[in-house]
Amino acid sequence: MAAADVRDRDPGDGRIFTSGVERSVWAVDAVTRPALAPLAPDRDDPAAPDWSEVVEHFREGLIVCDADAVVRHLSPVAERLLPEVAVGLPLAAAGPGALAAEASTGEFTHHDRRLRVRRVPLSAGRCCWYVEDVTESVTHADAVLAERARSAFLAVVGEKLGNPLHPDRAAAAVVRLAVPTLAEVAVLVLAPRSGRARWWRALRTEDEVPTVDSGVLAAADLPPAIAEGLDGGEPHAVDWLIEQAVEAGWLPGLPATAACARVVPLPGREAPAGVLLVARRATRWYDEADVDLVRAFAARAGAALTTAMLYRDQAEVADTLQASLVPVEPVETTGVQWGTAYRPAQAGLRIGGDFYGAHRLADGGSVFFLGDVSGKGVEAAVFTGQLRQCLQALHRVESHPARLLRLLNDALLETTLAHGQGRFATIVLGVVRPHRDGSLTLTLAGGGHLPPLVLRASGAVEAVPLRGMLIGVVPDPRVGEVTVRLEPGETCLLYSDGVTEARGGRRGDEQFGTERLLTAVGGCHRMPAPALAERVEQVTCDWLAHGDHDDIAVLALRAVGTNPRPVRHLHAVPAPARGHHDERETTA
Repeated sequence: MAAADVRDRDPGDGRIFTSGVERSVWAVDAVTRPALAPLAPDRDDPAAPDWSEVVEHFREGLIVCDADAVVRHLSPVAERLLPEVAVGLPLAAAGPGALAAEASTGEFTHHDRRLRVRRVPLSAGRCCWYVEDVTESVTHADAVLAERARSAFLAVVGEKLGNPLHPDRAAAAVVRLAVPTLAEVAVLVLAPRSGRARWWRALRTEDEVPTVDSGVLAAADLPPAIAEGLDGGEPHAVDWLIEQAVEAGWLPGLPATAACARVVPLPGREAPAGVLLVARRATRWYDEADVDLVRAFAARAGAALTTAMLYRDQAEVADTLQASLVPVEPVETTGVQWGTAYRPAQAGLRIGGDFYGAHRLADGGSVFFLGDVSGKGVEAAVFTGQLRQCLQALHRVESHPARLLRLLNDALLETTLAHGQGRFATIVLGVVRPHRDGSLTLTLAGGGHLPPLVLRASGAVEAVPLRGMLIGVVPDPRVGEVTVRLEPGETCLLYSDGVTEARGGRRGDEQFGTERLLTAVGGCHRMPAPALAERVEQVTCDWLAHGDHDDIAVLALRAVGTNPRPVRHLHAVPAPARGHHDERETTA
């Protein structure tokens, strides 16, 4: 081997084995580097190195072939990695096909080892093959890439499962995300509720977009493996897992004899929130790394489902409480036509601090009321609920308006002092009694609220001179009382300060005021009570021009004689299923 054979080349890190006593000489271009000493020690120069001892410790093995591709030199590293290669034999006959190719580099698997080779041409048509065992580095690189892929998948899962706040949508998202990364078929079974268990399934399709369907099973009909998973276990006997999944009808298109499956519980608050079944063809067996990925996925899915179910439970409680706090429509009373309108300050809550209602009396009359508590929002709505419950109980023992208000004041004082709330309310409370001629007698008691308006048949609008003190402040408040008679076709209008104190107009800061209210209802004396209440609510909202406002409540009662028209009430509150703030719901 001449110096030209290795000029400007990396000799690698194997050692050279030579047959016989003749050894080649390694050298470097004298122009660029000092010439290497002879490969064999010079007998005349004991300090000359033996290069065969140096290259013996190289990481790469060396195979040197002549112009006829016959192996002439073979290092021990190459001999260990490629035991079929021998000196004096053609490389194509003894070595792997990758060494006989014309390509200068390549990789191949040989005896369960990953080898990387590179071909370096030498002088006189000869060449040198450098062979390196890269099994460990490739395995490490593959592990790093696999871990990055798992981390990226779990990151996507965390992002996708962070949005659904409904158990059904969260469950559908879980099985959809599991296919095809984890399985060809993924089935999620939620913990049974009321003796029934909902399940969702995702199937892999040709276009890689999974299809999702769902169903319901009785808790007693759940496969034993699913029941075990719901108890916190992790069954892993593949044969009967597949058999049970097939019997449940969950694995269409997946051959039961050539499939593998795993069942993993989804962690919940106290017990598993559900169970995830993943299945795919046995050609992709679930090894320990795959099972760890399924468990990590199940942990995130369990957290998402637990959050969604907690949100659902809280929403159900909130809906129940809201339904109990929304103003109740007045009961039907002979000779009276009721009209109501209600718009809370926070429309999304559907509840507020204004309230109204009516309760029938044994003598054929009714107790009716409209009021406003201090504050707004949930706390105010809870206080109105307490006040309405007090009125519902107290009107059975006292029907005189002024005395009933004083009893209500004592009850509220006791409640607010006990809880340290310091809340108060304004209210107009009255008793309506019909007469045979179709007229009504209203006995009104005032507790610091705005005076009602009376729309006479002549078109005149009168303010009732009703005064009084706030309710829930002092032990013995001064309560005003007034009696009003309504002839057939006349209406009494009660309203909250959300109407008169609504700020809007051209500059957006001017109050609507009592004068504008009188103008708005002027000429409306022929309107039915529901239409009048709707008009008051509408002109107030037009004045606000979508600005912020206090709670708005309107109660109108009209003397209609013995043949009243059908009653309808306006609720300016969004329906729970729609969720639009400015949508009205009208009931008959």
